This record gives sequence, structure tokens and C-alpha cells, in this order.
Amino acid sequence: MTLKVVVIGCTHAGIAAVKQILKNYPDAEVTVYERQSTISYLSCATYLHIEGTVRSLDDARYVEPDDFADEGVTMQINHDVIRVNASEHTLLVQNLATKAMATDTYDKLIMATGSLTAIPAIPGVENPKVLLCKTYNQAHSLCDYSTNQKRIAIIGGGYVGIELAEGYANTGHDVLLIQQPTHLLDQYVEPDISQTVARLLKAHGVQVLRHTRVTAFTDTDEGKLCLATEAGKFEVDMAAISAGIIPQTDLLQGQVKMAANGAILTDDYMQTSNPDILAAGDAAISHDNPTNTPSYAPLVSHAVRQGALAGINAFERRLRTIGTQNTTGVLVFDHTLARTGLTMKQAEDAHLNAAHVLYAGPYRPKFMPEHYPVMVELIYDQNNRKILGVQLLCQHDISQAANVVSALIQSGGTIDQLAMLDMLFSPNFSEPFNYLNKTAQKAVDQENGYLRT
Repeated sequence: MTLKVVVIGCTHAGIAAVKQILKNYPDAEVTVYERQSTISYLSCATYLHIEGTVRSLDDARYVEPDDFADEGVTMQINHDVIRVNASEHTLLVQNLATKAMATDTYDKLIMATGSLTAIPAIPGVENPKVLLCKTYNQAHSLCDYSTNQKRIAIIGGGYVGIELAEGYANTGHDVLLIQQPTHLLDQYVEPDISQTVARLLKAHGVQVLRHTRVTAFTDTDEGKLCLATEAGKFEVDMAAISAGIIPQTDLLQGQVKMAANGAILTDDYMQTSNPDILAAGDAAISHDNPTNTPSYAPLVSHAVRQGALAGINAFERRLRTIGTQNTTGVLVFDHTLARTGLTMKQAEDAHLNAAHVLYAGPYRPKFMPEHYPVMVELIYDQNNRKILGVQLLCQHDISQAANVVSALIQSGGTIDQLAMLDMLFSPNFSEPFNYLNKTAQKAVDQENGYLRT
């Protein structure tokens, strides 16, 4: 008997799931429902298109619906799933072009419905001069509208906000970046690195307002957009919202177990509390290794891994997740910011006995040209000396250092191990003791020496 799997949502998690189903279950019948007209858009390309690095937003799409259709997948693009009845294994679906309704069935269901931009409850936020930037269509609207605008406000100082601010600053726009928390990137880095990022933005003409809340959007008599904030009023031509995202899981509300924020809880095989439903990507919870707890981390890297696992495990429990350290990075005006694991605040919130050290020094010998300084924040557990997180900032590309530490956290590595970790040496790349070694050695000194072995 041919078994049928339905995938709802065809962005990164859905695409990865379909690829693995085709590979591991070639006899399965696969149907995909996607409400958008396009699939596979990498939203990080929005700012790259704004600054001219990426020629077209279409270049940031890596799969077309016909690619899957040619492999026998029933691709239902521009179809919105209205209702899921998990007990009866049925779906109510609307064709958005014809408005016709239809019912479908499944043996296994993969929820890859993703997330939505968190729109703050600010009076006037529905103003057409206030735009979003997550989906392909939203990115198109943002880029088209901003072409002839001069002064642009970015609401939100996370990765997306920083990237948009840089993209517009690099194209001659006047940029105002507003962040409600005290520090930019407050979920990702320590205050020292956050302040350095703020200085980089300001050095490139970005006006940065931190610890400031937008209270209203209104139109001016001259056709501008007025932002009322706790720091005063500002007139701009448009605003972009990048204030976080929320999981889009309403179809399964009350039918599977969910976290407090609505993200779907899964086991190590991406299976939900319903044995015939799997979930992946921004709709699902991840397992955070440093705290050994569930966490919500809506990242493309998570989506493709979780989606692949959901596809592999669609009909058989074949491969378990190994969890995540939430490893991320961003380029800020030619400076690489990379990080993995916990911040000090996150470690303290998890009731860990955490400590941290800050290392600053050249990434390679001073006799070499362009021996750019690197900042490294290392967070570790004082009880067992295990590494909990790291953050790095340098004008040189040090992004792979975060991957090194991610692997160490994954395996329970300690500051003692990192201090003496075998790392390559050449004056072109590093000093005899790499900056990661030196940072860990500083932590060892802070703990009064090496743990005897």
C-alpha cells in the first residue's frame, strides 16, 4: 500500500523534508501545500539586494516548484490549508486563485509552516509606509518602495535590523535604528561586543537609539511618517519592522503539545505528541545543548536540519537530532560577528554557575600586515569548567572559530581542553597559540590554573 505524506509549508524546512522523503521513501506519495506563489527565498538576501551585492531577489531562491513536480511531488502552490483534523487525518484546503475549497487526507503530516514577523502593537503600525521584510513578497515591496525614499527607520536591533541598517547606509540613505532593549543584539552578545557594533554603525552614519520604544506612527502634513518615541519625535520617509518573529502553528492548536510561545514540541525524531505528525523549522522547538532544555531558535540552519530529520523519520524513526548550540553570525561593515552557545544572561537565567572572560588581541602576529584585533567573549561553567558559549568580533573573517567552539560545546568540551586544543599555526592565519587558545587560557588563569588530570 502506498503511504501518503503531506508537507504544509515549503520554505527551508519543507524543502529539506521533501528532499529526504524522495530519497528515503521513493514509493511514498508526496503532496506539498504552500500559500505563497514562490518557494525557497532566503530572507537574509534582502539587505544584500538593497546594497547591490545580490543583483535580484530571485537569485536568492534555490528551488522552484517545478523541480519537485518533475520528481513526482504534487505541488499545490497558492493553496492555503484552512484546517487540520488530526484525529481524522484530513485537511481543508483553499485554492487562493479560484477560492475553491477541497478536502485532502494524509498518513503522515509534516508541519513546516514557519513563522510570522512579530508586529508590535503600536498605534498606526498599519500605515502603508511601515513595511515588513520576511517573505519574498514583503522583501520585494520593501525594496521597491525604499528606492526613492531618503530617510529610513529600522525598528528592532537584532540581526535583521543590523543588516537592513547596513544595507541602507551603504546606499546613501539616512538610517535611524531603534532598539527597545538597552543593547543591540542583546540575545546574542555581551554588552562589550554590542557597544562595538553600535560604534561601527554610528561611524557609518547610522543614528542608533537604544532603550527606546516607538509609541505611535502618524502621517505628517508633508506626507512624511512621524515616529513618536520615548526619546522624542522623528520624521522619516518609511519604516521597516524587524522586531522578532513568532511561530505559525495555529492549525494544530489544541491538537499537539506546544511550548508557551506556540512552537510545537517534538521528540528527538521531530515527532510531535501525535505519532502521525512531525514538525520542523520555525514552527518547532529545538533542543538546546548548553542548557539541555527545549528552546525556540528560528534559524535557517535549524530549519534545514530539522526538515531533513523530519523527512528521514517520516515513516520510520531512523535518525535522532543531536541538538543545537544556536550558532550564528553576521557581517557588520566588513567586521565578522560570530557566536555560539549562551550569553552570560542566558546562562544565569538557566541557573548555571557561569563566568566569562574577554580577550582582545591581534588575530595573527603583529609583524604581519593587517593584524586586525579580535574580541572574544568566552562563557563557561565554573562548576565543571565546560564551555557554554563564545562570541567573536573581528575585521578578519573569524566565523569558523564559532564552529570550532560549537563542536566543543556539543561534545562537552572544557576551558582546559580549548586552552591546549591543537590548532594550526602559520603567520598568515594565526599566532602559535590561536586567539581561542589564549581566551581559554585566560579563563583557566581566572579559575586558578588547570584542572589536574
